[in-house]
Amino acid sequence: MTARARRGCVAIAAALAVTALAGGGDPRVARAQDEAALRGPEAFASIADRTQRSIALFVEAGKVFQHPRCRNCHAGDDRARQRDEGLPHQPAVRRGADGFGAPGLRCPACHQEANYDAVGMPGIAGWNLAPASMGLRGLPLSGICTQLKDPDQNGSRSIDDLVTHVRNDSLVIWAWAPGQGRRPPPGTHAAFAALIRAWAETGAECPRVP
Repeated sequence: MTARARRGCVAIAAALAVTALAGGGDPRVARAQDEAALRGPEAFASIADRTQRSIALFVEAGKVFQHPRCRNCHAGDDRARQRDEGLPHQPAVRRGADGFGAPGLRCPACHQEANYDAVGMPGIAGWNLAPASMGLRGLPLSGICTQLKDPDQNGSRSIDDLVTHVRNDSLVIWAWAPGQGRRPPPGTHAAFAALIRAWAETGAECPRVP
């Protein structure tokens, strides 16, 4: 990274830190509240109909898919989003050919291999914008489910691949430890992964179109 780029990242990070401290609240409180808001697969065991149980499992997992930590990176267009409001990323970075940003303004230039809470900069190795075909913003749960199951939109993944991705992908796991001023999704990563596994095992059924 050039000295100029470093100075730019520091300035951006400082601005993000002010914003986070002004509106983020105590993330420990948010985590405590959210952990009680995602039920595990066992909560749906009493649903005798396999299809209805599968749908119920996905609807519960949908609380995560529709959370800002997921939607902001799965923006569905050429621009990442920020904060719980899903504001366009500042500076105006673009996807680039590989999802890691355009030349001269690459994601890893600012987003390093760990959160930098001193200035409110999120980070983990491999930080990038999800392919546009995997966008979550503006989709109902039925649309998200259909997209997840479509190999033409999900990166040529099978249902088993999706289960593995959700369980092991570092960016997915990061969402539950997003750093100072950012609200994690409901529940825990383990509960979310268990819901997706149970959804797959019950036929990976999708909610009906509203």
